[in-house]
Amino acid sequence: MSLERLTSMSQKYGADEEYVLAGGGNTSFKEDNIMYVKPSGAQLATITPEEFVRMDLNQLREMLSKKYSIEDDAREFEALQDILAARLPGEEGKRPSAEAILHALFPYQYVLHVHPALVNGLTCVKEGSILCQQLFGDEVVWVGLTKPGYILAATCHHLLEEGRQRTGEYPKAVIIQNHGLFVAADTLEEIDQIVGYIMTTLHKEVTTTPHFATIPFDESRAIKLLPVLRMLYSKEGKSIAQFCTNKEVLDFVSDKDKFAKLVKPFTPDHIVYCKDEPLFVAKDENLIKDFEAYQERKGYPPKVVAIKDLGFVALGASKKESDIAKSLFLDAMKIAIYTESFGEFLPLPDEMTHFILTWEMEHYRSQAAFASDNIKRLDGKIALVTGAAQGFGKGIASELVKEGATVVLADINLEGAKACQEELNTAYGKYSTLPLQVDVTCDESVSNMIADTVLTLGGLDLLISNAGVLVAGSIFEMNKKDFDFVTEVNYTGYFLCAKHATPIMKIQHEMVPGYLSDIIEINSKSGLVGSIKNFAYAGSKFGGVGLTQSFALEFIEYGIKVNAICPGNLFDGPLWSDPEKGLFKQYMDTGKVKGATTIEEVRRYYESRVPMGRGCEISDVARAIFYIVEQQYETGQAIPVTGGQVMLS
Repeated sequence: MSLERLTSMSQKYGADEEYVLAGGGNTSFKEDNIMYVKPSGAQLATITPEEFVRMDLNQLREMLSKKYSIEDDAREFEALQDILAARLPGEEGKRPSAEAILHALFPYQYVLHVHPALVNGLTCVKEGSILCQQLFGDEVVWVGLTKPGYILAATCHHLLEEGRQRTGEYPKAVIIQNHGLFVAADTLEEIDQIVGYIMTTLHKEVTTTPHFATIPFDESRAIKLLPVLRMLYSKEGKSIAQFCTNKEVLDFVSDKDKFAKLVKPFTPDHIVYCKDEPLFVAKDENLIKDFEAYQERKGYPPKVVAIKDLGFVALGASKKESDIAKSLFLDAMKIAIYTESFGEFLPLPDEMTHFILTWEMEHYRSQAAFASDNIKRLDGKIALVTGAAQGFGKGIASELVKEGATVVLADINLEGAKACQEELNTAYGKYSTLPLQVDVTCDESVSNMIADTVLTLGGLDLLISNAGVLVAGSIFEMNKKDFDFVTEVNYTGYFLCAKHATPIMKIQHEMVPGYLSDIIEINSKSGLVGSIKNFAYAGSKFGGVGLTQSFALEFIEYGIKVNAICPGNLFDGPLWSDPEKGLFKQYMDTGKVKGATTIEEVRRYYESRVPMGRGCEISDVARAIFYIVEQQYETGQAIPVTGGQVMLS
């Protein structure tokens, strides 16, 4: 029961961005000389009882009386071996938190460790220790700047013992300079009470509060710069570049002097997820030169690039990585603003920053946070699928996500796209997809779709123009309105998507001339052969093949391959099987299949026309997509995936 309560506390604080970012912070519970502690790299917000590491409490406490090497690397290695040895049998596959020893110090059942920006507004000023004493007296122990790991635990042990001797009771709250807050108690209710008291007390002292209000910005400028940064970060295009601006961001990036508060990190978490220093770019024309100079000087690329009078860009190998870098840099801004209420800001000194950058425990934590079970064929790639809320589009999006792509789910039905996002993110991770609304027949709507994609992800590697409609009927039944509708979605929509995606792909190719991107139209077998009483659809698809071949000739100089996939009939999809609007129903009603009086008879007729004896499936189309993306010597093709029903001649 107590472990379930620990899980509940962990999830509550872990889900609140006021206390925890990027899965940081940790929790523990003690019972019968066993300590249950959050493993390194786990997410507090989603942790389950089974994930906690069971450890021998006495072994951890005995570490505080041991003598370790004086040299940093040797000491931390020796301490790590003892921490790992304190795991109980059966826990060998789990990595305990770096602060497990510190949790063991407290003679209370529950321990909560979090990093609220408000608290760090106090911990990151030169007057922090004095203010902490004035505000909290002996109720809170202040720990000065200390290297994380064993040294921090030993220092806290000494100060907590001093506190017990002064007051007769072991302290329940510790504030650590440039780090965060520890709270310990025997009940969760008391944990909440202490945290609430500290936060309320600090809020009363605050004179300047962060206000991240949205503001207008130069969108076209940002869209031009983001693909450049993305390709600078990864020459293979396996990266995400996420733009961020708001009222506070714009103030910080308005000049280099104002940005100076953010040049050095405030806490270890900022180093782990944002590296030790953001890059400030004063002039757009110097972006490439400044980025490359930073990388040459540091040996690694910046995780955050601030652009004067525009905003900042968070970079990462994945959406998760860039999201976390973005949230941590915004957290640094919050801390910088809060410090104005408490005194002169105090970032981590260079010596401490270097220690954390090279500390194995923090390196492991960073690796664990972004670990992937296996390398997938589309890792780091950005794909956009139109018509992704259902049917072929949804199935294609799912297959792309399975292979590691971050996928934009674009559809005129935004609620359907959001439902698809929830389903796919639940299955493959919350950073897998981005839902956007688009009307592919509207120039402005398509332009906005591409803009939102670039601002959120940084570029585009694969456009799949899938949105399509079909209205069947003979020429004697078809009216102009329906004919225009089919043409606008299937033909004009493809043109507009290619028109607005191409400039982004072009920038990426200019940055890395050998880099290739793809535009794929999901066409149809009806784009290869005529279709009786289906001329509107077939005509739009024949036109799509013409666009594909023409685009291929025009775009190849920009490294953009353009191909079409011509699937056979997806009999199990809603286009065919919807009981009210599906093609089986339409073809039965229009008499397209002579003698057929039921939907099942219409289905059997169409299956009999396929040499493979079945309809096309989404996995068949996905294999064709992967072939097109991975091959580097084919463009302008219309590839049939028809089970032999249509054969090229």
